[in-house]
Amino acid sequence: MSSLTLKQFQDQVSELLLRHRSLLDVLSKFQQSGAATNRSVVKSITECGCIQVHAAKQEYHPEMTLDEAKEVLGTHVSGHLCEQCIEVVSTELGRNLFYMSALSNILDVNLEQVVENESKKCTTLGLFNMS
Repeated sequence: MSSLTLKQFQDQVSELLLRHRSLLDVLSKFQQSGAATNRSVVKSITECGCIQVHAAKQEYHPEMTLDEAKEVLGTHVSGHLCEQCIEVVSTELGRNLFYMSALSNILDVNLEQVVENESKKCTTLGLFNMS
């Protein structure tokens, strides 16, 4: 089976989205699906316990080398999502992607172009892209 392109997915979403076609509906559903994604990760921590968060100030110093910084600056996450939590988080991420595609369709934004442009920025700016 060949990989589904973002364009094909956007087209599929366009055909399926009937009830929430207005910009305001899609914006609110996109926000709601993002919140549900966040909630599914939180429940993996607080209810299942398959992952844990150990957060503290990240000690970064400008004189650090890139390798030193990568070693010191962590994700604060320990453990791995269990099979059930992976399924729930993946479902919520999929729903969020659905509404992102719907929003892109309404605003006539090509997600493949968005990904391509962002990739070019990452390549050009490297580590300074999101700092």
